[in-house]
Amino acid sequence: MTRPPVPPFTYETATQKVRLAEDGWNSKRPEKVALAYTPDCVWRNRASFVQGRDEIIRFLTEKWSRELDYRLIKELWAFTGNRIAVRFAYEWHDDSHQWFRSYGNENWEFYDNGLMQRRIASINDLPISKDQRLLNWSGSIRPNDHRGLSALGL
Repeated sequence: MTRPPVPPFTYETATQKVRLAEDGWNSKRPEKVALAYTPDCVWRNRASFVQGRDEIIRFLTEKWSRELDYRLIKELWAFTGNRIAVRFAYEWHDDSHQWFRSYGNENWEFYDNGLMQRRIASINDLPISKDQRLLNWSGSIRPNDHRGLSALGL
């Protein structure tokens, strides 16, 4: 299975890969998201260690059952060869309606076929009020005319 764009990355293909990942995560469909990773992919997400697609699906299912009305923006930070570094922010609320903005960085490593084989994520949560939200759009995918992280000052 090939998942374009594939390494080695250019600025254009790395930017495209980041946006495809953002759109996939915003779909909140764990089975779909897991297909972007190798069957034996290794993750570190905060203090969780995940390996393989089945664990990715389980992890994301639990995540999106807790992180409600999830909206994510990813931005390319750096790239080289088969690696991409990303910064991101996402907003969500818990079941008590407390809103959060979560900030983080991810390091990605890809296999030759474009599937991600390693994902390392560091994330911090900031409680915010509903009126402080900046990631507001309807539907699951961020519209092309919605400002990105840098334009939002994030």
